[in-house]
Amino acid sequence: MGRSGDLPRGLVDRYKARDGRWPDDTGCPVLHVDMDAFFASVEIRERPELADKPVVVGGTGGRGVVSSANYLARTYGVRSAMPTAHARRLCPHAVFLPPTFALYTAASSGVMAIFREITPLVEPLSLDEAFLDVAGALRRLRMTPGEIGEQVRARVAAEWGITCSVGVSSTKFVAKLASGFAKPDGMLVVPHADLLDFLHPLPVSALWGVGRKTAERLSAIGLNRVADVAAMPLPRLRRAVGVAAAEHLHALANGHDDRAVVPESVDKSVGAEETFEVDQTDREVLRQELLRLSERTAATLRRRGLRGRTVSIKVRFGDFTTITRSRTLPVAMDVTQELYRAACRLLDEQTPPGAVRLIGVRVEQLEEGAAGGQQLFLDAPERGWRDADQAADQARAKFGGAAIRPATLLTPRGEKPVEPTRRER
Repeated sequence: MGRSGDLPRGLVDRYKARDGRWPDDTGCPVLHVDMDAFFASVEIRERPELADKPVVVGGTGGRGVVSSANYLARTYGVRSAMPTAHARRLCPHAVFLPPTFALYTAASSGVMAIFREITPLVEPLSLDEAFLDVAGALRRLRMTPGEIGEQVRARVAAEWGITCSVGVSSTKFVAKLASGFAKPDGMLVVPHADLLDFLHPLPVSALWGVGRKTAERLSAIGLNRVADVAAMPLPRLRRAVGVAAAEHLHALANGHDDRAVVPESVDKSVGAEETFEVDQTDREVLRQELLRLSERTAATLRRRGLRGRTVSIKVRFGDFTTITRSRTLPVAMDVTQELYRAACRLLDEQTPPGAVRLIGVRVEQLEEGAAGGQQLFLDAPERGWRDADQAADQARAKFGGAAIRPATLLTPRGEKPVEPTRRER
């Protein structure tokens, strides 16, 4: 998706600015903003000497997967979610970096703040992309949607040192497609009157909800382009893919998408997980990873102003058997050590022995941080942990994710800590 080769030659240029003027954006209040190779771009911003090198962020060992790759690495075929081992074969001279989540969350928060200065109607889809409805901002800002898109791109680059691509249209579906075709570091405006001209040459895989199997099913009845789906009588399309899917795809193919931009919904859970390079049986190594994941999860909770009462762990064994275990705390928490203690109890008391391939920590039953009043600690002597967490958050925001860590996590991942984690203070 998002490759100009998916459209007839020259058609993408029709939706770019010409002589400083954009296509007619009247009635096009929806913007989709997508950061370009977000994780990799943030890393390159921190290390400018990597700007002309292929950069891959993600699992730095044999079992990991690629989280992000800059566009130079992509020219070698490296893609997100690709096994790291395969990425190394495709581009052995690339710079492979472990993710620095504190940097990404800080950049994401800053970028989303820019969006919310423009309009309160911001619907984040992930750390690095969001929909904006700017209909209410047009008169206040005395700008057109296209001009707002240009301003967003300029501010993100100036204030955060990374680039983004923007799609502008009358529907969420087309705005998201347009931002993909604008990549990297570009913008497309698809006028409302041109929706079908833009959509119909695309392959059916461009339609939301069409994966490989659905595309094969559509191709089997001669539907290869969006235009084919739009022209197909609904009764026949229903027989091919079912009633709900047929009506959804037929509407999109004909340019109909009535979904509004919905401001950020309430989080239901927050968590993190990690796959080991080699299956682990050593419980101290597992506890070390639980501390790392509890730290990440607690930091995310604090950043979002949330606390949670239910802590769960996910354990996937070497034979791919996966179990989850959970416990509910007396009060809602966002403190690393309390989440870690609960996770360790679940590991020690409710998890059978075996070689572990993946382990994860998740917090549920979330509430706003201020809603529960003063946060109480399960053990009185531990009252200093929250102050320590807040100081660590400030240090990481200023100096990066590795600025301050629990002593146990200074041990390379997967190696046994020098001291057992349960003695850590």
